[in-house]
Amino acid sequence: MEIALRRVHDSDLPVFYRQMNDPESLEMAAFTPKDPADRDVFEAHWKKIRASSAVLRTILADGDVVGSTAVYGEPGEREVTYWVDRAYWGRGIATAALRALLSEVPERPLFARAAADNAGSLRVLEKCGFRPTAWAAGYANARGGEIEEVVLRLEP
Repeated sequence: MEIALRRVHDSDLPVFYRQMNDPESLEMAAFTPKDPADRDVFEAHWKKIRASSAVLRTILADGDVVGSTAVYGEPGEREVTYWVDRAYWGRGIATAALRALLSEVPERPLFARAAADNAGSLRVLEKCGFRPTAWAAGYANARGGEIEEVVLRLEP
């Protein structure tokens, strides 16, 4: 399977919206918008981040849109994020996409956060060189309560 990144197109947004409303994906990600089904909030969020200094990319698998990945935030505190359609989990797509993004964005350090029980996401981050540096508790909208999260760092 060929994994590639490209700039986000307007036509990707409906795909991202559908992906981000999958109940199992929301449960696993945990830290999601309060109401992921609110299309206006979704559209406003994407408009804001597309106008920011974030590096946003669409993830393609054999030419199909299967997710997104990004680096965002203030210099010295920038974080990575990614979302892969559940139908494509377990195929190495998130790892390949994150590695491609990291080669495109050379600045370090970079940070990431994941629910402490999201073994798949933690595995992706560790394969890409991120190391746990802290544990915290945060409110997870998708789970309706506070959960433990892991903060990870990628060094130069």
